[in-house]
Amino acid sequence: MADLLTVVAITGAAGLATGLGAIPVFARARVTHRTYDAALGLAAGLMVAASVFGLVLPGMEEGTLAAVMAGVFLGGLALLGGNYAIPHLHAQYREWIPEGGATDDDAASMSDGRAAAVDDATPEVVTEASLGDPTAPVDEPDSALRKALLIGGAITLHNAPEGLAIGVAFASGLEEVALLLAVVIGLQNVPDGFAFAVPMGETGMSNGKVLVYTALSGFVPQVAASVFGFTLVSIAAGLFPIAAGFAAGAMLAVVFRELIPASHGHGHADAATAAFLVGFVLLVVVDELVVV
Repeated sequence: MADLLTVVAITGAAGLATGLGAIPVFARARVTHRTYDAALGLAAGLMVAASVFGLVLPGMEEGTLAAVMAGVFLGGLALLGGNYAIPHLHAQYREWIPEGGATDDDAASMSDGRAAAVDDATPEVVTEASLGDPTAPVDEPDSALRKALLIGGAITLHNAPEGLAIGVAFASGLEEVALLLAVVIGLQNVPDGFAFAVPMGETGMSNGKVLVYTALSGFVPQVAASVFGFTLVSIAAGLFPIAAGFAAGAMLAVVFRELIPASHGHGHADAATAAFLVGFVLLVVVDELVVV
């Protein structure tokens, strides 16, 4: 079984991948909504397959169906509870929905060109709209900082269960599964990082600080959750089935509660769906090759 230092190093590397999402912001590059939505769809497909084949099935091999399914429900409910407890913003069907203490004013401030909000009467503009448009107006620093923090709250919500999944897998001796999860989560962290870096960059903060804070938004919650999961299962090995189910349920809730709605909000549902299928198949194939 891997030691704690290895768990921290691998989970930390996956978390730091969030910082890669800040790179387009430095160059003031245009990232189309089609590309962004496809990236979210790909991440969703990878996470669904990882939840089922990397956590649920191994959990059932080590324990009972009832224990794993109880964990799935608990994990999903914990994620939904976090949506009410943590102020955050996420995109849903061309508008920003405030939750967990975020206000309507916070949501209204998102439709500033960076969110690529366009009139429904001109759907052709949606196809050309992009994130990180260099011609978009810049927010006041305080407003942009609050947006970054609220988006960071959403990122924290799905980084924690992902880190938990890696820690649980390592503690149970499933090193191959844990490494596969780390790669999947690292890929999924890149679009998360972009969503965080755009409003952070609008505060006038230096590129270096944007990179550091973006990377930390993934690193801190994932490492903390992975250490917790690793320690918990190491102390009580019999907890693996329910812990694996918990992590899987939380990840599935993230996919259906946030990733899929966010990827279907700009008129590119087909691209996001196709990418979802690619991600799902890719992980199943890789998982089979690793096992073999």
